Amino acid sequence: MKRVLLSLVTFLGFFFPSQAQSLTTGEELLDNAFSLAVWTIDNNTHDGIIEAGAGYGGEWTRDCAINCWNAVSLFRPETALNSLWSVTVNKDHVGHQYWDKIIWVIGAWKHYLVTGDFVFLEDAYPCSKRTMRELEDYCYENYYQLFMGPAVYQDGIEAYDEPIYDKSKANQGSVLEHNYYSIKCLSTNCLYYECYKILAQMAQKFEKSKVDEYNQKAEKLRNRIREVFYRPEQHKLVYLIDQKGNIHDYQEGLGISFACMFGVLTEEEAADVLRNAHISQYGITAVYPSFPRNSRARPGRHNDMVWPHVNMFYADACARNGVTDRFWFEMRNLANLAINNGKNNFYEIYTIDGIPSGGYQCGHEWDTKDHQTWCATGYIRNFIDHIFGMDFQETGIQLAPMGMENGEKIELKGIKYRNMELSITIKGHGKRVVNCKINGKSSSPFIPASLSGKVKVEIQL
Repeated sequence: MKRVLLSLVTFLGFFFPSQAQSLTTGEELLDNAFSLAVWTIDNNTHDGIIEAGAGYGGEWTRDCAINCWNAVSLFRPETALNSLWSVTVNKDHVGHQYWDKIIWVIGAWKHYLVTGDFVFLEDAYPCSKRTMRELEDYCYENYYQLFMGPAVYQDGIEAYDEPIYDKSKANQGSVLEHNYYSIKCLSTNCLYYECYKILAQMAQKFEKSKVDEYNQKAEKLRNRIREVFYRPEQHKLVYLIDQKGNIHDYQEGLGISFACMFGVLTEEEAADVLRNAHISQYGITAVYPSFPRNSRARPGRHNDMVWPHVNMFYADACARNGVTDRFWFEMRNLANLAINNGKNNFYEIYTIDGIPSGGYQCGHEWDTKDHQTWCATGYIRNFIDHIFGMDFQETGIQLAPMGMENGEKIELKGIKYRNMELSITIKGHGKRVVNCKINGKSSSPFIPASLSGKVKVEIQL
């Protein structure tokens, strides 16, 4: 009975949303998933904080940062502000699980670009700087010139093969109970690379003497990632180096996505890797292939399973690098998983057969988790960033939309940006803007942040 009531509330909630953002694409599946995603954000906001999901609280730095980066800073800026500070220690440094908490820097920078809140940035820069210095001291390994620690978000031991996985501790679910400390992972190092670049941009405003230092560290790390993880002749990136110095030649979905999004690879290299990535019937999986101890019947929780937020980063990487067929596959796939397979629910994880599941860890199958926020915000992200092509800058929004595949008219309404309420209409498909009008007047495809009130943008591709 509880599940029936929840489904009814969900149905009513996302078809009659509490706030006004709406999408019209001509594809009912995509539109319904978007409405569900907006509902999910509001359903998972409590006491002004965006929580990880209906089954989780707001204590996860990575979820908070990813959600703000994806969509929350645009759709719910006050919630984003509260949430970002909630995972810091008195605004001094970022807290919680150590290895990927630097992702907060990306969420903070995106929040500034979207909102223009310079007061926030004045506090976010020293917080980011102190956190990076702390992690350099604790996690940077001079021999490999890489950062140590588990892969981004992969805190469960089922993300790792032996010898990181210790069979004698099979009942311990956290990677921190196993042989984790000196491992070096693709996604984590790509994350640090991006954060160095962002710190250089922040330092340009507050501490120009640090700009070159951060840029040099970024370039040095990029070169090391390429040397250690990139296999151009095999069209791929490898996953990690274990504590014994062995390469684990697995496909890490988030790792290859970040490498291709952040510019670790060139556009040509990235397109090659993305096209050659293994994709299941229901999208890219967390880590492929399945470890020997796992199977299709008993899939490992962080192993060969579909985590939709990873799929949305993979879709993002595909859009940035011209692999549009895979972009659309992942977008429609997630909408289908949420609306049909999930019965109006962005579940945290699905099997490669499209079934909601918590996966196996510690010898048993874990519970499914309802309405996972980063799945919902990841779905919204790709409409904002790619289909509508909104590139947020300090002085406004540069528009470079891709539109729909079939060139049909699409419309995004109710977007509250700075002091305006935006509606954006796109007709056509492609990379070139033929015509742009803002409030009926011909314009370049740029929305100045100085505008206010209702702003209507019309673009012909």
